[in-house]
Amino acid sequence: MYSQDMLASIKKVEATRASRIGVEPRRMSAEEKDALLKEFHPDYRDVGFDTLRVGVNKGDKVPVELRALLEGKSRVSGLDLDLEHPDYDVDVLVIGGGGAGSSAAVMAHENGANVMIVSKLRIGDANTMMAEGGIQAADKANDSPAQHYLDAFGGGHYAAVPELLRKLVMDGPGAVKWLNELGVEFDKAEDGTMITTHGGGTSRKRMHAAADYSGAEIMRTLRDEVWNREIPVVDFTAAIELILDENGHAAGAVLLNMETGRHLIARAKTVIISTGGAGRLHYQGFPTSNHYGATADGLILGYRAGVPLLYADTLQYHPTGAAYPLQIYGALVTEKVRSMGAMLINAEGEAFMHPLETRDVSAASIIRECKARGKGVTTPEGQAVWLDTPMIDMIHGEGTLEKRLPAMLRMFLKYGIDMRKVPILVYPTLHYQNGGLRVNDQCESCIPGLFVAGEAVGGIHGRNRLMGNSLLDVIVFGRQAGISAAKACKDVHLGKPTLEHVNKFMAELKAAGIEPTEESPKLLPHYARTGDAK
Repeated sequence: MYSQDMLASIKKVEATRASRIGVEPRRMSAEEKDALLKEFHPDYRDVGFDTLRVGVNKGDKVPVELRALLEGKSRVSGLDLDLEHPDYDVDVLVIGGGGAGSSAAVMAHENGANVMIVSKLRIGDANTMMAEGGIQAADKANDSPAQHYLDAFGGGHYAAVPELLRKLVMDGPGAVKWLNELGVEFDKAEDGTMITTHGGGTSRKRMHAAADYSGAEIMRTLRDEVWNREIPVVDFTAAIELILDENGHAAGAVLLNMETGRHLIARAKTVIISTGGAGRLHYQGFPTSNHYGATADGLILGYRAGVPLLYADTLQYHPTGAAYPLQIYGALVTEKVRSMGAMLINAEGEAFMHPLETRDVSAASIIRECKARGKGVTTPEGQAVWLDTPMIDMIHGEGTLEKRLPAMLRMFLKYGIDMRKVPILVYPTLHYQNGGLRVNDQCESCIPGLFVAGEAVGGIHGRNRLMGNSLLDVIVFGRQAGISAAKACKDVHLGKPTLEHVNKFMAELKAAGIEPTEESPKLLPHYARTGDAK
């Protein structure tokens, strides 16, 4: 499957492998990391960003692709909608059917609320399903939430909102215990204790995994719990605008049936945004590990309603996206591969960074190796570096990779690449939306009755996220959003429903001389070929 040039480079990797076993490259100093990020990380490139001209974050820098949607034309513009006669009427409306939305729905139901999930694809079609490496929680005797906090705070460049990060680490052990009790098949030793491993930027082994199917296994369990509780799920139905009542309280959403094009009205006493990330906007032309529906819908809806954004200019590029073959370009190669000993190696067979640097530093190092040092491996899509996966069995014994990374092994075997015997090619892939909507530790936004959970929240991780903390945040904040929304809905008496906030936002665009070029939210990416086929 590899080209002759790639095979020649593999010979160099093999020639240095024995000498690299047990010898790790030094970690970078703080000064070296800062200089590296400023020069090579995509977040620091002015060309990829633009300034918001309207809304509560006017003057702030955001990705060019996101600005076009935040300042886009509402999909309800020009529609004659009867808000007074809803198609659905519930206590709690959950927008998004991933890990955060499902956790929220379960806990809202547990707390006595009439809850419904709407998902623009199917329940479980979410980034949660794509997560592989595991979920962090400080539940071992040699660890503590305080240590977890320090690791995450430093890894996030000391920018995390303290109350959100504290919530994440303090509720982490309970979240994993809850998942375990629901039936998640975590990796366990013969005595039943959880097997834990390191992740990049962590000082303790606190990564709980289910082989390399962690997200899929968690999502399977949560989806089953939703179904078992008979919580209504409206699939293939997108929320295209929030509805507020005349007093500014969240009152539901305008929905769009993705198959029929029919518009529907959902009335709700409280609303939870759990729409996930933005990878399918392909910021700066990067590939993405995200699921098909990750187009920042929740950020658009919340921003138009007046919820501020936090760190919307900060994205996470996972350092190891599959760079070859083309069929899996951008697919996630879990950080667990590096935590088990596989090193990042350039075309000359050289290890150029410590295997467990934080993700932003790792991504920037790979980009430097390819763009500035000229030591990348040429692929049909550009440059890449090797991830020396045969090291895993050499370090831990034959059969380890197959046992601990079965999904990864299977993905590459489909294309004739046996990662037990040869290294694989990787390059950074757009992975996680660090920025999002501002909430407090109860998941409350500044709009009464509007809650946010999961990747749509900004500030939990600061400006960089550690491995395993995303699966943790969808559970911790998903559960909390469900509890908070169920509690809040008991005292709600909705006034007249309105879309006046949308009208005001569109008027603000017009006053600023902005003529939107895109309808938003985007809903789905556009991959159709244009022009004449050759």
